[in-house]
Amino acid sequence: MLNAKYQLAISAALVMAATAAASVAVAPAARAASPQLCHYRTARVSGGYVVQNNEWGSSALECLITRAGLAGFTVVRSAIARRSGGAPGGYPSIYAGCHWGLCATDGLASKPQRVAALMPGRLASHVAVTERAHPGSVYDVAYDIWVNQSPRTRGEPNGTEIMVWLGHQGKVRPAGAIVARDVTIGGRKYDVWHARGRAAGGTVTYELIRHVTALGHLDVGRLIQDTARRRYTSPRWYLVSVEAGFEIWRGGAGLAVTQFGVHLQ
Repeated sequence: MLNAKYQLAISAALVMAATAAASVAVAPAARAASPQLCHYRTARVSGGYVVQNNEWGSSALECLITRAGLAGFTVVRSAIARRSGGAPGGYPSIYAGCHWGLCATDGLASKPQRVAALMPGRLASHVAVTERAHPGSVYDVAYDIWVNQSPRTRGEPNGTEIMVWLGHQGKVRPAGAIVARDVTIGGRKYDVWHARGRAAGGTVTYELIRHVTALGHLDVGRLIQDTARRRYTSPRWYLVSVEAGFEIWRGGAGLAVTQFGVHLQ
C-alpha cells in the first residue's frame, strides 16, 4: 500500500542504512533460535534475502522470528489494531532487491531489471505461507512488487507499486477500484484494482479470485507486462524489489512465510 506506510518506512530505512551493522542481524551457520525482530528491524536470511518487520502504520508491539536463518519468518507477537477501512499497521515480509536503500544480495539487488526486458519467463517467484493466526485477526497475504523510474532509489520508489493478493481474512480489500474482472494471466484468474498514489503509476493490485496459500511459480514478468499494457507503468522504468508477506490490520500472531524465492533467468 502507499499513503502513510512509506512516510514512516522511509525514515526508518534511512536510519538503518546509516547503522546497518547494528540493525541487520546476520543469521549464524548453526540453526539456533533466532532473535525476535520487533518494530522496524531486519535480518538477512539464506538465499541472500532480507526479512523485515515493516511496521510502518502502528506503534503497537509486533515481533517476528526468522526461522533460524531460513528464507521465511513467523509473526510471534502482534498487538496491531487498526480499523479495516483504513491503511494496515504493518507489512512483515521477506524480499529480494532493495527496499528504501536497504539491499539484499545478488539478483535484483545488483541487477535492477528494466521493465521492457521482463518478458514472460524472465523472472519468477514462489511463496508458501501458513495462516494459523489468532482468532479475530484481519490481514491479507500479498506480494509487494516495486518499480522505480531509475535503477536505484534510497527512498520510496516513484514508478509503480504492484501487489498480488493471494487471499485475505476480514473485511479488507485492495486500494482503489476494480478496473478489470476475471482476467487470466499465466493460467490464474484475477480481479485487477488500481489506486492513485504519490508514485506516478499508483498501486495496481492483482487479486486472485481463489484464495491460495502457495504459489509454486508466479511469472512476475508476465504480470508487469500486463501492468505496462494498462499504462500504469513504463517499459523504461526498473523493477527494484519483490516482497512477500502480510499486510496486518489486527492481530496476526501465527502468520508465517515458510518458503520464498525469486529467480532471474
